[in-house]
Amino acid sequence: MILKERIQELLRLLSAGMHEREEIVAVSLLGALSGQNTFLYGPPGTAKSLISRRIACGFDEPSYFECLMNRFSTPEEVFGPVSIKELKEDRYVRKTEGYLPKAEFAFLDEIWKSSPAILNSLLTLINERIYRNGDHVEQAPLKALIAASNETPDENQGLDALYDRFIVRLMVPPIAQSNHFDNLLDSPPTEAKVTVAPELVIKQAEWNSWRRDIQSNVRLSNEARTIIHLIRSELHTQHEALKVYVSDRRWQRAAMLMKAAAFFNGRTETNHSDALLLQHCLWTMSENRERIAEIVANAVMQSGFDGEFDLAALDSAKDACDKEIHQELYHSEDLYETIEYDGKNYFQIELEDCDSYYYGRIGLILIPSEKLKSSDTFNPCTKNGSRLEHFDCKFDSQGVCEIKYETNRYRRTQVVKATPSVLFHKGDKKTGVNKRLIKALTLQVLEIKNELETARDQAQTRVEAYRLSMDSIFVPEAKTELAYKGVCEQVERLNLRVLDCERLLSLCQ
Repeated sequence: MILKERIQELLRLLSAGMHEREEIVAVSLLGALSGQNTFLYGPPGTAKSLISRRIACGFDEPSYFECLMNRFSTPEEVFGPVSIKELKEDRYVRKTEGYLPKAEFAFLDEIWKSSPAILNSLLTLINERIYRNGDHVEQAPLKALIAASNETPDENQGLDALYDRFIVRLMVPPIAQSNHFDNLLDSPPTEAKVTVAPELVIKQAEWNSWRRDIQSNVRLSNEARTIIHLIRSELHTQHEALKVYVSDRRWQRAAMLMKAAAFFNGRTETNHSDALLLQHCLWTMSENRERIAEIVANAVMQSGFDGEFDLAALDSAKDACDKEIHQELYHSEDLYETIEYDGKNYFQIELEDCDSYYYGRIGLILIPSEKLKSSDTFNPCTKNGSRLEHFDCKFDSQGVCEIKYETNRYRRTQVVKATPSVLFHKGDKKTGVNKRLIKALTLQVLEIKNELETARDQAQTRVEAYRLSMDSIFVPEAKTELAYKGVCEQVERLNLRVLDCERLLSLCQ
């Protein structure tokens, strides 16, 4: 049986009768397969202990330890009683057989309610898999520790180091869908133990071999690295709001979890669907869990494929061409008809029937072109350069000049509005442009367009072959579709860039 099919069938058996717990069981099993510890967060009665017992059923006769913690719990309940025989010999040694130091799987319920003496002793045991028993250091066979609680550790309890060792963190809510709830009501209590066929049961030698293969034969893809960097950047940006700190150890173990997911899905390299598992590794409190899931999903969608082309450089080159084409071939602003007088440029404005009280009939006035973008009130000139002090002019924001003067009849104020003559409007193509310049710009755009088309075609080819590999036994189909949507959007973005190059080529014609 192919390994992926074997794990898939094993998961089907382990999650039988556990409504809306399939993803939780799958990710918890992945944690156990990769030697990671799991924290189950949720209210009482949501099958957290059942999940732990079911995971252990997938392994070959594992030693299993379970304990309900409270503030009165003693180290003896977790690590074993002190040996009276050894104590008589002046040696403080615990009898660990049947307790956590000798367990392959363990479930600690309400872990944060335990005493500091127990919690501190857990640090090295669940991370380095060793237990100091008196003068001796025992190697703990622990494959995975699953802890549960209806609360996350308080910031002031000093439990950050222990909490950080639970790489997988899963929310276990009550059943939400009505049909699943009805099935629950009609079903007998779910059995903690399930029968697993011998060919599906995971042997110790297999577990050891798989972990070595994961470490040596599976690589983190460039896309996965991009996703991780995007998430790190966003967490840094939102640190004040989210209060999420991710240690270097957590990032390293999370990468191992992604590699394990790729391995059990039959791949030698991680992909976008594996990166979605990061949503279960980075949240710290119920308040930031959903936001972390959004950040991970957005990073997966934004990353796309890592190709041989530097898209940022191509975008920069395309933008530079766009700017140069508009600067060299097109007018960047309206060009007005002016005349030069005494070293300055003026607009000529014809005034019909202008009979001024102070100056008599005036047919033409000169308006300084520099006043076009000014809101100041100024005086125009006659065609001979004489200043018309009793004429008040002012431009509005639309380039229309308002001219006020007193008429010769009853000294009434006359208001005239005039617009300077435009030779070329903004966006009009320039005439007489050097043909070699046009050819050079055209060739630049064509080169960029060709590279973008190649990048788009490569991405499109990868997308068509990538959809099947997105399928994961540890990630629901709805979430892998999100990852697929992200790479499709990258192809679409590349296509839009190609179309923009075609726009630039049309501007060069």
